[in-house]
Amino acid sequence: MRFAATFVVSMLTAGAAGASTTDAINNANQLMQKYTGDVPGASLLVIKDGKPLLDRGYGMADLEQHVAATSATDYRLASVTKQFTAAAILLLAQDGKLKLDDSIRHWLPSLPAFTDQVTLRELLSHTGGLLDYEDLVPADRTAQLNDGDVLRMVSATTHGYFPPGSAYRYSNTGYVLLGLVVEKSSGMALQDFLARRIFQPLHMDHTLLYVHDVKTVPNRAYGYSETDGRWQRTDQDMTSATRGDGGIYSNIDDLAKWDAALYDGRLLSDASRKLAFTAHVKVVGEPYEAGYGFGWRITGDTLWHSGESIGFRNVIVRWPKQHLTVILLSNRNDPEPYRTALAIAEPFLQH
Repeated sequence: MRFAATFVVSMLTAGAAGASTTDAINNANQLMQKYTGDVPGASLLVIKDGKPLLDRGYGMADLEQHVAATSATDYRLASVTKQFTAAAILLLAQDGKLKLDDSIRHWLPSLPAFTDQVTLRELLSHTGGLLDYEDLVPADRTAQLNDGDVLRMVSATTHGYFPPGSAYRYSNTGYVLLGLVVEKSSGMALQDFLARRIFQPLHMDHTLLYVHDVKTVPNRAYGYSETDGRWQRTDQDMTSATRGDGGIYSNIDDLAKWDAALYDGRLLSDASRKLAFTAHVKVVGEPYEAGYGFGWRITGDTLWHSGESIGFRNVIVRWPKQHLTVILLSNRNDPEPYRTALAIAEPFLQH
């Protein structure tokens, strides 16, 4: 059985908001045509001044079972997870449980001696220089990696890419290790800390850090990749089981609650949010102009982050001064949604 895609427009926009908002919604739906039909889909949320102007699913969350994508569909966030890992570190700093200038080796003493000089602050901004764990995987490895595997592989290294703090290089390694620091400093499993300190207080009731064989993802979207003109399920690969760099599943309605919390002090203090949203380093080696905060890229007036893993492509883009946010989650390897999100936002920014 095939279900119709959900389409929710707030009563505000449906009535008195006028043609300009209607035109902006029509523009968004046109830009989302590629996700429509019997294909891997997407969920799109546009929030203006705290109100959802467009909250819709397109296409399919599960091709095999013909389950449509909706606003309640849970996607693997991939690197959009990093802003939550960073927030966990900032919460523990607020609690006095750790300091941002602590050495990573202080918390994870199995790491090699050269990491004494690598701080949590540097890992948060991708300036730690640790080797990419993806490049350390043995050639004959077939089982999925977990965080302990990453720690063991990095513990066997003898050098980094550059002296810590001297350059930028995007690092999944750093965020896996930060997740382990959350566990060490809090005494809780990472998934439990995130649930207790972020998801539950914000009533993000359908969001979880996925750990295999522990919890079932509600309303789960499965990832797909297009091969020879056909969509093939590619939901997991060797690096899909690590946590702090990419393991959260969530939906657009829960992420609206996260977005709202980033405007005030209900979760993070003013000082912590300033740290997260300040560009500490210039992004290099990536196809756009940006600085990097703690789990956020900063470009002009926007705070944003993309997330890519096998079968999933996601982005959240915030314009805090204009109180506008666009969140686009998709369960397919193509297209990359950042430019689409910017094009969706453009007419909403004009009024």
